[in-house]
Amino acid sequence: MDALLVLFAALAMGGVIFLPWMRRRRAGSQARQGLVVASDPMAGYDFVPLDELDVRLPGPDQELEDALAEMRRTHDWRPAAALLRSTGDDWERRWQRVQTLAGAAAFELAHEAAPAGADGGGHRVGGIWLRTWRNEAPKDPGGAQTHAQFLVLQALRDPGSQDFRMILEEARTVCHEAALLAPGSPVPYITELAVARGLHDRPADYEELWSKVVQRAPQHMGAHLAALPYWSRKWHGSREQAEEFCERAAAGAPPKSLLPALPLFAVYEHLPEANMVRGLYQSVVIERAIEGAHFALREAPADHPMAPHVRHLLVWFLVRAERYAEAMEQLRQVDGHVGAVPWSYGHNPAAEYAAYRALAIAGWEQLGGTSAGFPRKPGQ
Repeated sequence: MDALLVLFAALAMGGVIFLPWMRRRRAGSQARQGLVVASDPMAGYDFVPLDELDVRLPGPDQELEDALAEMRRTHDWRPAAALLRSTGDDWERRWQRVQTLAGAAAFELAHEAAPAGADGGGHRVGGIWLRTWRNEAPKDPGGAQTHAQFLVLQALRDPGSQDFRMILEEARTVCHEAALLAPGSPVPYITELAVARGLHDRPADYEELWSKVVQRAPQHMGAHLAALPYWSRKWHGSREQAEEFCERAAAGAPPKSLLPALPLFAVYEHLPEANMVRGLYQSVVIERAIEGAHFALREAPADHPMAPHVRHLLVWFLVRAERYAEAMEQLRQVDGHVGAVPWSYGHNPAAEYAAYRALAIAGWEQLGGTSAGFPRKPGQ
């Protein structure tokens, strides 16, 4: 998902979905109105204050947060390498961690004072620790995977630039290198999905690349979200093709999979620019997609790395559908972290999230709900 891919670089990702500027503006206006209604949304609810919301991650990952803190303090790559080694073949978590590490490097590069090209040519590897990692451990698959994802981020920062295609070609080269270093890993191929989309690969070539992902991780939720944009109307497909892709994956999902939530992302991808239909968010199509997401969350493990992504998008839909009690339940599960679609498409992800949170609280209280009757966040 592109929101996943550009979260740090844009501060705010496939391959997952683009929210047009007009939709952002309209949603932001509605959300700000809700923020006025509930001006102190933390009162009695134990929600995290706006200025403490973590925009880096969709949900908690203490090991990743510890590694990032150590790298920020020491500029050493070894905490990142150790983190990915310990992640092993937990491919969902590894993909998410690689994205976050690459995003951290992109964020650091954007704030470095050294002029571009100071390392002697090519597209500089971002962040002191990532540059050193690649130089000192060129055969480390974690470093190559992070480097490839970093290059995708660099390209997505300015898709209209003359260097866009050149950077993506370089990213593809590093993806192939990373694949050779860890033949069983789907991560380099998932990163390459964004490269293939940006380079306008033919559908047959894209399908061939997708088959390499499926061979290694057929139920990978993050991979499906990364692949979805290619089949969407905004890129190389249509609404029908995107829906078919998601419905097919959802229908073939095994027990305890999050894939039944995919249709909700396809619906979000293809919402009309201007909603002229009263009750759109109570329509059969959207209600069915929401129920699919609820079902997936009930069936999947509670600690599934991609579950927070589903919950965040559910919050957005449930608030718009005026299903405030259900929205509050999702907020209870994810509050504190906002690095996910749809918030990451806005100019200020934390504010976007907090505004919808305020709308949910206002609706909950209008229906008779109170902070006293609201269950505490898990672990509290």
